Amino acid sequence: MEYQVEDVNSVKKQVSVQVGSDEINAAIGAAVAMQRKDLKLSGFRQGKVPGSLVEQKFKKEIYNQAAQDLLNVHFSQILGEIGLEPLGGVDVDAGPITRDQDYRYSFSFEFVPEIDLPEYHGLQAEKRKPVVSEEMVNNALERIRFENSTLELVKEERHPRDGDVAVIDFAAFQNGQPLENIKQDKFELPLGEAQALSDFEEIVKGLLPGQSGEGEVTFPDDFINQDLAGQTVTMQVHLNVIKERVLPAVDEELAQKVAGHGSVESLRKQIEENFHGYFENMEKSRVQKKLLDQLSAKTDFALPETMVERQLDGMLENKQKRLEQEGKSLEAEGSPEELKEKLRPEAEELVKNHLILLEIAKKEDLSISPQEVDQYLYQTAVRNRQDPEQLRKHYEDNNLMFALKDSLLADRAAEVLYEKAELQEIEPEESGEPEAAAETENPDESGSPDEENA
Repeated sequence: MEYQVEDVNSVKKQVSVQVGSDEINAAIGAAVAMQRKDLKLSGFRQGKVPGSLVEQKFKKEIYNQAAQDLLNVHFSQILGEIGLEPLGGVDVDAGPITRDQDYRYSFSFEFVPEIDLPEYHGLQAEKRKPVVSEEMVNNALERIRFENSTLELVKEERHPRDGDVAVIDFAAFQNGQPLENIKQDKFELPLGEAQALSDFEEIVKGLLPGQSGEGEVTFPDDFINQDLAGQTVTMQVHLNVIKERVLPAVDEELAQKVAGHGSVESLRKQIEENFHGYFENMEKSRVQKKLLDQLSAKTDFALPETMVERQLDGMLENKQKRLEQEGKSLEAEGSPEELKEKLRPEAEELVKNHLILLEIAKKEDLSISPQEVDQYLYQTAVRNRQDPEQLRKHYEDNNLMFALKDSLLADRAAEVLYEKAELQEIEPEESGEPEAAAETENPDESGSPDEENA
């Protein structure tokens, strides 16, 4: 294998690689051996299928695996020899391999620019003291009661009201014609929880069980279905029954159910500890950001553009998901180009802070072991109910392992920055309580920093 390195710009290099046919054949042979090791075919013992037959039968799969394995070996060797580590993965331009033929491919990557980092030990910042009030605990208990409530049929004849669940059939019409995508029977609609347009809820609240009614509903301009955004339709609604929410008592049975404790006092204590841990984590993240702001103000260097673009793509995707959860459309906010320009300052700040953290990691001689990467992938897979091996394959196939390692390394550097700072504890500002802190089933996950931008 031979290669040439070219400078694309001050923070990006391109590597052109030439591979001889002998090395290609060896990679294919290794992939064939792995494939045939546990292979069972009629007429052959396990692992004894001729290699030529295995290669013929599974050619596409074997050649793809051989190419991926070969490129991974080359990446490690070449990057080690030139003494650089890619930021955010590598971009590969590679075609399929062929037995007995030489092979050429190229890859490019961005790397950490030269950063003249100011002194980062002993930075000063204020840290707010975590305070948990009795009102916070009481409100959290009310949310727990709500989450563990039951729905009971309302037997009296009355109109539905906020807090009820109305079981309805509904359909939408425009110009006298039904809209097929806006129709459902036996739909359970919680009232007063902003899960439906207020005009629609008013139609429902005006009915008695067994009654039907209709009214006009205007969809907002940012409605997720752009064909209906800003349009007015006629909603026909039939109210089947009303269900009211019955909250459980705060007693030992509830405590046992939600926290595995048979005592109300122990449940309250756990909620208080969860709030405390949540506030500690949130305050730690805030202080780390303040410390990074101090360093960033004293540091100037070129930002790798593809890193900024990658950050923008991730921010745009997250924004789209949030809007869709609210029933809104990203298109109503503007074109992707317009949105990116609005988000660019924030994206550049995030990239700059990330690079500063990586420089701190370099100066502190920090590292991430393969075992720590494995642990992260396993925990992420379990949390998202994924297959750990499939998640690893996704990271490897999309050249994301470098980015993941950098993300974990940046988190570790942020810990060092925080530990080395001179912090003055102050009383907290009055603010509303975050609902996430009331969780009792997964207390260790409250307020954990976002790790999705790897």
